Amino acid sequence: MANFVFKNEDINIISKVLGVSPVKRVNHFRFVLENKKENRRLSLEIYPVVPIGDKEENLITIYTENSHIQLHSCTGYVPSESLGEIIFFSENRGRVSGVIVEKEAGCSVYSNVDSSILSGDFSQLAPEVTMSGIALSITEHLLPSRED
Repeated sequence: MANFVFKNEDINIISKVLGVSPVKRVNHFRFVLENKKENRRLSLEIYPVVPIGDKEENLITIYTENSHIQLHSCTGYVPSESLGEIIFFSENRGRVSGVIVEKEAGCSVYSNVDSSILSGDFSQLAPEVTMSGIALSITEHLLPSRED
């Protein structure tokens, strides 16, 4: 699969969904989200191109008061204005990792999820994995076809 590249139109879509304008830095875009009611603050940085090993790929970095989260080699994203969130995801050999950034400065991370659980009957999944399957199922139509 070709490397996904964030373009200015992608940054504009993300800005609209999150309701905040990014600050353009030398090699990345930085969004700062605040939720004063819940006392939350989150910084999202999107590096359209950054050296990762011997390749140049993209990088999603999220900073919160208590965490530092990175998603390397983002395959794509799914914006949802109705939910006020962006799902950034990465797929590798049938495994999906995703970071969901919420307009209200919330963040969820799902890592190394078997793509086969993204469709089908969620009631048949163990309760511990149901949330990851449901949360990342919206990315399924953007994933490469699997040869079974």
